[in-house]
Amino acid sequence: LSGCDSGFGQATARHLDIMGFRVFASVLDLQSPGAQELRRSCSPRLTLLQMDLTKTEDIQRVLQHIQAHTNSTGLWGLVNNAGFNDTIADAELSPLGKFRACMEVNFFGSLELTKGLLPLLRSASGRIVTVSSPAGDMPFPCLAAYGASKAALSLLMDTFRSELQPWGIKVSLILPGYYKTGTTCDPAFWNLQKEQLLASLPQELLQAYGEDYVEEINQQFIQFMKVAVEDLSAVVNSITDGLLAANPAVRYYPGQGLGIMYFIHRYLPYFVRDLFLKGFFINPKLPRALRREHHSDVKK
Repeated sequence: LSGCDSGFGQATARHLDIMGFRVFASVLDLQSPGAQELRRSCSPRLTLLQMDLTKTEDIQRVLQHIQAHTNSTGLWGLVNNAGFNDTIADAELSPLGKFRACMEVNFFGSLELTKGLLPLLRSASGRIVTVSSPAGDMPFPCLAAYGASKAALSLLMDTFRSELQPWGIKVSLILPGYYKTGTTCDPAFWNLQKEQLLASLPQELLQAYGEDYVEEINQQFIQFMKVAVEDLSAVVNSITDGLLAANPAVRYYPGQGLGIMYFIHRYLPYFVRDLFLKGFFINPKLPRALRREHHSDVKK
């Protein structure tokens, strides 16, 4: 189970431990508050492993540990939960490095871990459950770097699902709504990211969009996150069902508002979906270069 420092991973690790399973839970930092909380609240069966999904040596160390402890039994389930995003901005304003960082954790890290554990999963005809995002299915404003990585992850897991069917491995995707997890609801974190983004933007882009444009996006996102759900049990239950149900769903959609969102996405014109996403999530103001007052300033 990857990404157990906080949020879905931490809650799921605790839940599976209470149910009596032997859980291998990976964390970025073995001394983090989340890791210490798991040590305190879980049984000695739970094993905490340090792993940064961007580091092959970390992944290999975790693979060797799990292989050594499950070789005779195989591995029943893998939960790809670790995720990363630290950018709220238009694709044009998001540095290439931010796209790469999201892909490294959300796509390549999960791919390497999954491939490494497949021999153990095949021997147990086990399960793969992966936490993706509706942002990988729809063009949420200002989430291009994160959304593109989750789109790649979702397609990869759909491919694994089809390819691993003959081995008896079942693969499920979890597409959660908006929950309070980790730094996602910390305004100080997002304000710092915004300041770093503004400092890194080329002058021409800053002129075209305007500093107030970036400020406004950030404020809207922080407001949106205030309505994020604190009770993570719907997501934990979906992950557990994916691991244990005789016939798990291919996709789980825990969270409010996702039914109407996917209905609009599938059956209504694109412009309706785009309007809905802006109304629901972030509705950026016009970039500075397109505003009327800017044009009148230029004429003067």
